[in-house]
Amino acid sequence: MAHELEIVNGNAQMAYVGDVPWHGLGTKVEADLTPGQFQKVAGLDWEVTKEKLVTPQGAIVKNKEALVRTSDNSVLDVVGTGWNPVQNSEAFEFFHDYVMAGDMEMHTAGSLKNGQLVWALAKTKESFELFNGDLTENYFLFTNPHQFGKALNIRMTPIRVVCNNTLTLSLSQDTDKMVTVNHRKAFDAAEVKEQMGIAREKMEQYKSMAQFLGSKPATGDNVIQYFNEVFGAPAKEKVDGVMPYTSRNAKTAMENLQTQPGANFAEGSWWQAFNSVTYMTDHLQGREGDSRLQSAWYGRNRKVKLNALDKALEHAEAA
Repeated sequence: MAHELEIVNGNAQMAYVGDVPWHGLGTKVEADLTPGQFQKVAGLDWEVTKEKLVTPQGAIVKNKEALVRTSDNSVLDVVGTGWNPVQNSEAFEFFHDYVMAGDMEMHTAGSLKNGQLVWALAKTKESFELFNGDLTENYFLFTNPHQFGKALNIRMTPIRVVCNNTLTLSLSQDTDKMVTVNHRKAFDAAEVKEQMGIAREKMEQYKSMAQFLGSKPATGDNVIQYFNEVFGAPAKEKVDGVMPYTSRNAKTAMENLQTQPGANFAEGSWWQAFNSVTYMTDHLQGREGDSRLQSAWYGRNRKVKLNALDKALEHAEAA
């Protein structure tokens, strides 16, 4: 089966700390590596240059350039002449001061889509525990795309430890916007770090949301309608006295409500219902673990989870 993770000479271009992620792909490393060392082990110690496009007849294509990877001279994409590549080393250097100060530690890094999407995930010191053992830890996800139309971005990424469910949260008031840097200007690490300063406040907000969801009971029909809303459309009426499912995913979410990892925390609440959605998107959907990773962090399922959180809060407020 095809992998979203880049495979070079039989090895996945990914390094990780701790338990083996995503079906054993990648190279395990110790937690005390510097960001630069982490970059090298992950197979990301290459640069991107811009080269002119030339037709077979030797004519130069105006206003277009190719993004070329130095390690194998492969063309990652074609961009305009005003597009500024951010090197992988800049992405890893971004974390250097945090790691050296003991505020973060590198956790995972890798390459998706044949090098077009490079990411680094660093664990912070912020975390919270609710419901007598339900621990959520915070991470920063730094994504450096070598692809036209994609902006460099940094996202706050809480991960629920009991099930490794992820959520990429905004560092702005707009839930669909992250800290982003357009490739039409040079990357300014100091400016981005200043924007990241509100992350602790955002983590407290997420803790309050989780606590609120865990305090509100979720009843049968309401939970079915919730899953219908998240994965399709709400049912218009009951059929033979039973609320129907409007999609297979809604039915699967209900089937996993009581069996998902961490189902014992805040059982019967909207926190349990919300986490059934994140468990499905992160661990059950898709044929490969890395394709789920791609969708959960960057694709359709990222938006599904954000919508699921909003819908859960709406139902909890009405409970």
